[in-house]
Amino acid sequence: MTESKVKQTLETIGAIVPANLYQLAPRTRDREVPVFKDSQTGVIFIDDYYAGTDDYTTGEYPDHPTPNLEDLLDTERRVSSFRPFYFGRSILDYGCGTGNFLRAVHSSTSSAFGVELQSSLSEALNEDGIPCYPDISQIPPVDTAFMFHVLEHLPDPLAVLSQLHDTLDPRDGNLVVEVPHANDFLLSQLNCKEFTEFTLWSQHLVLHTRDSLRKLLMAAGFLDIRITGVQRYGLANHLTWLSEGKPGGHKGPISLLETTDLSRAYQSALAAMDCTDTIVAIARVSSNR
Repeated sequence: MTESKVKQTLETIGAIVPANLYQLAPRTRDREVPVFKDSQTGVIFIDDYYAGTDDYTTGEYPDHPTPNLEDLLDTERRVSSFRPFYFGRSILDYGCGTGNFLRAVHSSTSSAFGVELQSSLSEALNEDGIPCYPDISQIPPVDTAFMFHVLEHLPDPLAVLSQLHDTLDPRDGNLVVEVPHANDFLLSQLNCKEFTEFTLWSQHLVLHTRDSLRKLLMAAGFLDIRITGVQRYGLANHLTWLSEGKPGGHKGPISLLETTDLSRAYQSALAAMDCTDTIVAIARVSSNR
């Protein structure tokens, strides 16, 4: 089993302090693995556990069917939000999964590549004319690297970020990273027991805060780091968690209350509190580490 270096890395970059740690939960939703939190920084992590790559290579992950509404909405948002970072540029999507983002933008790029462990998914992308490899070492230098909800799965995140750093153009390369947020409103403010039990998952080795994500990217040599909050799941989802203790409210009848204006206002309110469910970092390459 591959050793997890998550706790060691978090300590090294100053994102957690051993004296401040306490057990947040005795297990995750799927395994008897304890989850810890730093009482001061808010970082949440699993110590000394990594299941290995089998779930990713064999198709056990993701654990939801595709295509699905969540992937559709995420892809639409990313295509709209990150256009300056892919239009006319060479790009890499690290941990690209089914490749929805790559398929949506590749015709607008100068070149597009994927890295994906699951062979069936990478083969499908290759058949569609988008080069996809199991390892970053086979990727030529690119202008922008994207990493959507992948970093939290990695047992040695700093090593992978350093590899990505060295794959990017040293003159104007950029990295876009999207991760789940330790300060998620349901988790940090509403203390929703059912949501906490659901969201703590053995595949997510760490839930970052803005500060811990910034420190990790800096340790890998990135600079000019800008971090923003994004809310993937709206008010209908939250109300369903609070009223019924279960997910899926964003796909049920109550979702009809979410007008465009209401959704924007709710996301803005959560962002102002730094309580969105997701944080996105955009960073530039530093040629001098």
